[in-house]
Amino acid sequence: MQTNSLQYYEGCGKEGQIRCIFLSEFHATAGSKISCQVPADYVPKEVFDAVNVYIIPKPHLQRCILTVNAMDMKIVGYPVGIEDQQKYARNAFLFNLCFVCDSWARSVQYEPVVKKLSEYLIMMEEESCFLSKEGDNKLRLQKIFETVIKDLNGQRVTTIVEGDTTIYLKIVTHKPDPPLVKDHMVPLLLVDYKDTPLENWDLTTQQILPYINGINHIARIAAEADVETNLVKSCVQNLVYYGVVQLLPILKYSNVYMTQNLKNLIQSTSLSYACRKYVALNPDKTKPTIQKIFQFYASMTHGVTLRAICQRLCPQNHNIDERKLVIFGLQHKFIRCIHKYPVFTGSVPSGRQKMYTGLQNFDEICCKTGLSPSSIEKDIDKDTNVTVIWK
Repeated sequence: MQTNSLQYYEGCGKEGQIRCIFLSEFHATAGSKISCQVPADYVPKEVFDAVNVYIIPKPHLQRCILTVNAMDMKIVGYPVGIEDQQKYARNAFLFNLCFVCDSWARSVQYEPVVKKLSEYLIMMEEESCFLSKEGDNKLRLQKIFETVIKDLNGQRVTTIVEGDTTIYLKIVTHKPDPPLVKDHMVPLLLVDYKDTPLENWDLTTQQILPYINGINHIARIAAEADVETNLVKSCVQNLVYYGVVQLLPILKYSNVYMTQNLKNLIQSTSLSYACRKYVALNPDKTKPTIQKIFQFYASMTHGVTLRAICQRLCPQNHNIDERKLVIFGLQHKFIRCIHKYPVFTGSVPSGRQKMYTGLQNFDEICCKTGLSPSSIEKDIDKDTNVTVIWK
């Protein structure tokens, strides 16, 4: 645990394994205690005593997920109170099923599992007093915990069969929300999904998929596929969320690109081969050399447009498709596009000046106005109250 604490920290976003599962209950005379724990004694008595007010909390915190991060442990629980004046000495049975992780570990993916397993134990308690009844039930519960911790850590899924009841548990990774998809963004279908049969997609995806090529932006795809733009945005956003599509900037010969992490292209043999194969202008000819490809990427720097690089290096003479080269570089983050953001610095903006806020780049403005980048350039060059920021 000390080694991990040096490498990771709370909020680092790394997932960790389930270190322990325990059941805590409120005993009529002994108070809060751990009645079953796998592995045994993982949570020592002094740690439990320090946090037990959060393990068996007040009634208004019952039936909701509670996470306690203390003493190098993160405890995720779902406290429950079952009221019954006839069954229980204090008119209610209070318990909490808890998963324990490392203090630095991301635990949100375990919350639905903790809740579902707790609801399963509630059902068993209401039907047969499985938890509160003295006997060999705790041994059965220990075996359930052993199965859950082993399967979820190893395969992320488990099946529990207890009598006539079967419960399925699965850890689902929670992904961050996808970015807002705008008209000027260009979706690129990832290689893994290019061979997926068209009929396997939903109807909207089937309509727009033929137009997703890493070149067409959202507004053009909507127009060519004859699908409402907002529907295309929602569809693409969903594809981005599931890792099917990646969003790129519009490819223009007036664009300026900067390199980053370019050494990865040389260091990885498989990546070099994939790049040579992807950027080939004519697949039937000899693949372009990695030296020529690297030279093309290395020429990308501030103030140098893609057009200028193509005029100087003539990539097509070396069987290189410059558009695919740019797409591959953006996809694998060898390069990034430097965008231009016009900012109106005068007193009262009018007309198109209202769009020059510094928050919208040239691509976005062109899509909204229907004008070409050169027209916007001319408009800005004439206006002394507009400054362009490159970033």
